[in-house]
Amino acid sequence: MNRLFGKGKPKEPPPNLTDCVANIDSRGESVDKKIARLDQELHKYKEQLKKMREGPSKNVVKQKAMRVLKQKRMYENQREQLSQQSFNIEQQNFAIQTVKDTKSTNLQDEMEDFMEQANEIQEVMGRSYGMPEIDDDELEAELDALGNEIGLDEDASYLDDAMAAPSAPTSDPGTDSMRGDVPVDEFGLPQIPQTAK
Repeated sequence: MNRLFGKGKPKEPPPNLTDCVANIDSRGESVDKKIARLDQELHKYKEQLKKMREGPSKNVVKQKAMRVLKQKRMYENQREQLSQQSFNIEQQNFAIQTVKDTKSTNLQDEMEDFMEQANEIQEVMGRSYGMPEIDDDELEAELDALGNEIGLDEDASYLDDAMAAPSAPTSDPGTDSMRGDVPVDEFGLPQIPQTAK
């Protein structure tokens, strides 16, 4: 018969809860990387906003920063949901291991309780939670607070030397002035006497 119909596909082992937890945790790490990337973008936009004057271009950059902040909040909510799912599955796995380890004479009743718990967990995990509306004023306040935190970390001591530039000449060009007995030009340098030929 095997020659006629061939062998069936080898059956894969059913997924276990440990694999599910590992999968959810890897998805959580992926979301964490996205959040870190959005933090870098927010920092870049905040630096741009500091350097810009008020006007339409600053408003455009501010809108981009608010959009990135909104995405960051959504990813943070996703990360929270994934961690809650992971916790629920680990609790279920713990309950399964406890049931396996506990020897009881009334196995039928325990299995019914276990199925009720599993159904409750499936119901909780199957719920869809709507994303709450995010207020633009709240986003602006958080963006400004983020700028204040970034400003505290910066050290502007490297600008001190650049700010101590020499003063501009005070005399009119072409006028001769004296420093002591020596005539100087408009830059304050001594003039070399010209010899007549």
